[in-house]
Amino acid sequence: MQQQILIIEDDRAVQRALRHLFESEGYAVEVRSDGKSGVEAFQASAPAAIVLDMRLPVLSGRDVCREIKQQAPAQPVVVLSAASDVSDKVLLLELGADDYVTKPFSPRELLARVRAAIRRNQRETRSLEDTAAFSDVTVDFSKMEVLRAGRPVILTAREFKTLKFLLQNAERVFSRDDLLNQVWGYKNYPSTRTVDNHILKLRQKLEKDPANPVHFRTVHGAGYKFVR
Repeated sequence: MQQQILIIEDDRAVQRALRHLFESEGYAVEVRSDGKSGVEAFQASAPAAIVLDMRLPVLSGRDVCREIKQQAPAQPVVVLSAASDVSDKVLLLELGADDYVTKPFSPRELLARVRAAIRRNQRETRSLEDTAAFSDVTVDFSKMEVLRAGRPVILTAREFKTLKFLLQNAERVFSRDDLLNQVWGYKNYPSTRTVDNHILKLRQKLEKDPANPVHFRTVHGAGYKFVR
């Protein structure tokens, strides 16, 4: 079955270039010119990946990314951003974007990043069972639901993806850079503080005593690991 790429971009010239790029590689392409219609297209079609511009009319790219990731945390989203400021890139990580390419961009680089995001999602989907459990926590990956003592726990898209990766790789130690690369898809990212914040949030939401974690452990001088 032909995979579909949803492009949410308001620049006509960029739309044409992206359509040509992905169609020439065998993808079906759907294009939307504003954030609101982009979210509607996502809800209607469940694309293999979304290429999302940050500066959109009606609904901003940030709001689009947030809305999509709330509805489907595993949905691959690659952002096109004119911003080069580190704080903007951190925000993209927090919103749940899988990767970003800064304008002006190389078409081949964008294609490679979109393909990598799709592969990561497919690999994670295949490698995990539908459910997992530890302590009083149960996780349903197909429904993207987490229960603690039978009560729903709300996780952000990136928190859920971090949890998913750690469960998939229980007992393995990962550095902050490893987690940024494996979970966020970024290499050589200038700040790893966002990883610490996500681990802290998972402890607060899922550990019985967040100050003395049993499952989300710090390995001093090395990074983090998950222990059942």
